[in-house]
Amino acid sequence: MEAGAGAGGRGGADDPDGITVRDAVSAPDAHGRPRRVTRRFPLFTRDTARPEGGGGAAPRDAPAPARQWPVLTVVGLVGLGLLLTALDAFRAGTLLIGLALLGGAVLRWFLPDVGMLAVRSRFTDIATYAVLGLAIVLLAMMAQPKPWLEIPFLKDTLHFTVSNE
Repeated sequence: MEAGAGAGGRGGADDPDGITVRDAVSAPDAHGRPRRVTRRFPLFTRDTARPEGGGGAAPRDAPAPARQWPVLTVVGLVGLGLLLTALDAFRAGTLLIGLALLGGAVLRWFLPDVGMLAVRSRFTDIATYAVLGLAIVLLAMMAQPKPWLEIPFLKDTLHFTVSNE
């Protein structure tokens, strides 16, 4: 028996291809050569799985904008909010940006397929969109002058940290 042919293996003169299978957990690769099948993660990742819900939000025969309407809605509202902010409507613009992100969280929660709005797992996407959207809305409501929302302990904290004493 040849040196590389172990238990259950074949190879050598009896094998016309000259392929030697060394153990029972070998499987052929794309070129027919045996390779060891392992449950370890590869050193280099060659591809990634699509996020859950990452399919198109409309049928495949629909045009691309129709398939990606959730992300286009969120990006469009954020763009409109940035335009309002640039046109000196700061509070309205930033509120629209925060509400667009909160809307993205709601879309990600309720729609099974949201296209490119799905970036990570459903939970991570919802948490990210919701936390960022809520933070932007709260900061827009607390912006000076004449804030719509006043949180008393924040003013005390600011005076405590920036005191001259």
